[in-house]
Amino acid sequence: MIKKIPHTFVIIFYLLILAAILTWIIPGGQYEEKITKVNGIQKKEMVFHYTDNVQQWWQVFSSFYKGFTRQSGIIVFILMIGGAFWIVNNSRAIDTGIFTFIDFTKRLERFRLLRIVGVNNIIIILVMLMFSLFGAVFGMSEETIAFIIILVPLSISMGYDSITGVCMVFVAAGLGFAGAMLNPFTIGIAQGIAGLPMFSGIEYRFLCWVIINIVGIVYVLWYAQRVKRNPKCSPVFEEDAYWRERDKASQEKTAYHTPVAAWTTWGILLAVMITFSVIHPVSHFKIGNAPDFRLPVLPLLSGLFLITGILALRKSVHFYILLLLAFTIIYLITGVMGYHWYIMEIATLFFAMGIFSGVAMKKSPDEIVKLFLEGVKDILPAALVVGLAGGIIVILEDGQVIDTILYNLSESMKGSGKVATVGFMYLIQNFINLILVSGSAKAALTMPIFAPFSDLVELSRQATVMAYQFGDGFTNMITPASPVLMGVLGVARIPYEKWFKWVWPFVLILILLGFLLLIPTVTMELKGF
Repeated sequence: MIKKIPHTFVIIFYLLILAAILTWIIPGGQYEEKITKVNGIQKKEMVFHYTDNVQQWWQVFSSFYKGFTRQSGIIVFILMIGGAFWIVNNSRAIDTGIFTFIDFTKRLERFRLLRIVGVNNIIIILVMLMFSLFGAVFGMSEETIAFIIILVPLSISMGYDSITGVCMVFVAAGLGFAGAMLNPFTIGIAQGIAGLPMFSGIEYRFLCWVIINIVGIVYVLWYAQRVKRNPKCSPVFEEDAYWRERDKASQEKTAYHTPVAAWTTWGILLAVMITFSVIHPVSHFKIGNAPDFRLPVLPLLSGLFLITGILALRKSVHFYILLLLAFTIIYLITGVMGYHWYIMEIATLFFAMGIFSGVAMKKSPDEIVKLFLEGVKDILPAALVVGLAGGIIVILEDGQVIDTILYNLSESMKGSGKVATVGFMYLIQNFINLILVSGSAKAALTMPIFAPFSDLVELSRQATVMAYQFGDGFTNMITPASPVLMGVLGVARIPYEKWFKWVWPFVLILILLGFLLLIPTVTMELKGF
């Protein structure tokens, strides 16, 4: 008899109880910043001291509220994305785009070389490399949730499963995040705290990024081919029935047409783009520690929208809505890299896309609202999971046990060799990341402790930053404390327990690979180390 696996919400509640139990077992502790003067020079150091225990018990229930409050930004982001995409999906524009794309890839198979390599394999590789690069350069994380709704249906249409779709976006961004070269939210902060030149050691980091991506992409391709040969071997075969039904329904013949309302939205959006082009004729971009460079991106996008909008509208409103989606993604990238956008601006962008898509399809205001609410209802479980998972961090932080765990782990490293020390640091960062998933917060907490400690054992501070970097990246793919992971799984309709069963061998391989890549940082002469 097969034992029934608990619901994801139940698993999270069990983890909340476990976190509360830890606050009764582990003493309370806290790090405080202490400033001392040595030869007239101010020196900052983190000093640990034990505090009174703050046991959590009834707070297990109040942590739900605090978790929702803590993660409110991501929760609203998910709801707005879900509502907007429901409007777009109702237009059948994405379905039209997917099948047009698949027909195009089938035509490519007439080329022998592409047929041997596999067109679908090339698609998976290119998509994963793109999102990995986003993760490595500007730390793409929460933004991946928006792309799940596009690439999971595409993955199903290509004969794969929802896990493959999640790998193409979320896992790829995670690989880039772990092998980051220029991520200002992790590498930038960690090196700044450690007193290292910003983004120094980029040459070896780039090599690590390449190796990590080769291993990750090969693993995903191997799994995808298994599912392609035998779809029932997928652990989410039953859950993917939802996506397969949608895929089957989308194959119905779509009647191409272009309402006058679609031309009207094109004119309004073009006027808005031109206005912003006048206000911001030149956009400033900064990648890593390189000097700023300026590009007239907004004027160029306005001109491109003028031309492509006419071409798409002459064909069908469906291709026009796909064009809106494409420009939404382009403006997302532009906003993140040039204007420091975050989830509020991105959610607003997708919300506007949904509204204009509904108007372009000649929907009434009431119909647009109804579709939006249906999308919110459909995506609500994903948003709830994010809030519940946030409660785990609330319990551990309120119980003041995170700093105690960190202190005792760092003390246990004393007296080890260089390779063992960097390995211990790496394991500690992995462990901490299971409960504290914010890379910036973890850098602020651990680097003031580990950077001076590495000096005592004659270990390169750059190696210490690398241990933090790898430890901050891989376990994001498995920890239920990650609101992004839980949001992604909720949108993809993948139960956490099935994802955990699938992903843990992959994460273990990546963790072992990370340790192997750390060894040269203490045994070889590397530039910047």
